[in-house]
Amino acid sequence: MEPCKKLYEIFSTLFLKRSAADGLIDLFSLSLIGDGIPIRTAARERKKRTCDCLEKGIHNCKCDRIYSQSDCNIGWDSLCNCYYFGYDLYMLTASDSENDLPVFPFLGPASRHDSHGFLYNWFSMKQFLSEAAVKKLLLDSAHNAMPLYTYCREQGITPFIDLNGKGGRPPVYKDDFTINNEGVPICREGYTMRRDGMEVNKGRTKFKCPKIIHAGGKITCTYENPCSDAKYGRTVHLAMKDNPRLFNNPPRSSKEWKLEYNARTSAEHCNKREKVDYKIEDGRYRSTKMWYCRLFCIMMCQHLDAWALPKTSHLRDLF
Repeated sequence: MEPCKKLYEIFSTLFLKRSAADGLIDLFSLSLIGDGIPIRTAARERKKRTCDCLEKGIHNCKCDRIYSQSDCNIGWDSLCNCYYFGYDLYMLTASDSENDLPVFPFLGPASRHDSHGFLYNWFSMKQFLSEAAVKKLLLDSAHNAMPLYTYCREQGITPFIDLNGKGGRPPVYKDDFTINNEGVPICREGYTMRRDGMEVNKGRTKFKCPKIIHAGGKITCTYENPCSDAKYGRTVHLAMKDNPRLFNNPPRSSKEWKLEYNARTSAEHCNKREKVDYKIEDGRYRSTKMWYCRLFCIMMCQHLDAWALPKTSHLRDLF
């Protein structure tokens, strides 16, 4: 990203900050979505032999090659279900922007996993856009790693990350409770417990028995074999420090979390405009600098389009 420093300075000064001044992006309270998309640069690897094995009839030799585009390689496109040669474009998009505006890009090799692409992008953005204050991060299940939650907690960022189901969860919590895929306790009778608020100072979420009802001014348990003689039934507190990956605020089962996470569609709209509307893959370059030039021109056009629209218009409604 360092060779493209001047490009980003132009984009940031003339476009990103202008959008912030117009109220299209809030740089001091950013909500960002991270997502990677495949960018095809050629049908096959661009390489040249350094040996004479081909003349000797050896087609699959292991001799060294000269690669004209050494920062590209072969990766897997899960959408098209095929391999491709090129880049992985990891883009940070403003989720609270009505126009799905891009904030910071990073071109990496196609084989790079999104969780690694995020790290390259994130710390590059911190270097080039140090004045930005990120408050929320919306990421898919590819980023569901414990160190990321720990980092967000240290930086005062609220993470909204989908579970991938591979990281495991405590099979039994507090002796007789299990935890479902949304981080909600299941009582020993098999019922999903009901959320009853958040104790911010103590860093924990409170869940109560779902069979307790308030009727006729009385608190009663409708289950035939109550598991507790407490007035409000059995109560469980989930401490976020026990497993910040699974127990977060707001919980994944809450309406607040689901409403916020729905904004991830902004990344899809932004990526669609770059690949389909502006045809980023139509470039025929063998230089990463040229690909960055094309990418930044497209990002500038996206901001220009947002300025031309009425304040009540959404780009996502036009495409």
